[in-house]
Amino acid sequence: MAKAQNGVFIKAPVDRIFAYAADPANQPDFWPSLLETTDIESLPEGGYRNAWVYKMGGMRFKGTTDTQEFVPNRRVVNVTKGGIPSVQTWTFEPEPGGTKVTFAAEYTVPIPLLGKMAEAVIVKMNQREAGTLLNNLKDRMEA
Repeated sequence: MAKAQNGVFIKAPVDRIFAYAADPANQPDFWPSLLETTDIESLPEGGYRNAWVYKMGGMRFKGTTDTQEFVPNRRVVNVTKGGIPSVQTWTFEPEPGGTKVTFAAEYTVPIPLLGKMAEAVIVKMNQREAGTLLNNLKDRMEA
């Protein structure tokens, strides 16, 4: 599996950031390649189930996400199935003056569709995107 991880300090309270970032309805607003989230339903143990459309390597992929772990204001682990299987982990750590947010993803690059040569490029792009989505989240929360 390929991996991407990045973190950012946001000058905003953890509860506000957590509520916004954990809600799939908001994620296309700050996640550049996440084109849409639909069919969103709240799960009884916390978290969500939803469908999504994501663009990777110029191609569109569809799938579903289920929250596997949901610890309010601390941690969310989502498992995606479909075009790009992955495990995404969000951590939220309160710090003086704000919150440290970390996003990590372990995912399978759809090599049969993209080709082995493209895999290294895709992995680099996704690492950069992890930073971009966190910076976008920071901009929204600090505005």
